[in-house]
Amino acid sequence: MDDIKQFFSTGDLFARHSGIELLDAGPGWAKASMKIEPFHFNGAGTVHGGAIFTLADFAFAVASNSHGILSMGINTSVSFVKAATQGVLYAEARELARNPKLASYSVQITDDSNDVVAIFQGMAYRKNRTIIPADCCDSANAG
Repeated sequence: MDDIKQFFSTGDLFARHSGIELLDAGPGWAKASMKIEPFHFNGAGTVHGGAIFTLADFAFAVASNSHGILSMGINTSVSFVKAATQGVLYAEARELARNPKLASYSVQITDDSNDVVAIFQGMAYRKNRTIIPADCCDSANAG
């Protein structure tokens, strides 16, 4: 798992630019955080939906690639259920289903009070290519 953490912590420049930090990851799941900064706000004074989406999308990317197979998002949706204005946001991605070509994930975005801010769902296409050594993750399930 250290390989996948290293791959995303250093390789995802947009997430890093957005202030997103990978907290933990394992086969089929990931948790990330984003400290709310002034540049995250929209004109209404709340965290921009794009910033929340970026946090969720990053956790989705880590979880969907955690088996060592290059996986790309092919469909996503997000529902914003509470405005965020301060503190830290957390995104926790969980694998719902996976087969050799497709995988489905749910990501819950919460605030410091553990209130749900948004719910994200994503489907990933699993390519026929590894991104890290096959023995790093859960090679028994890769493919």
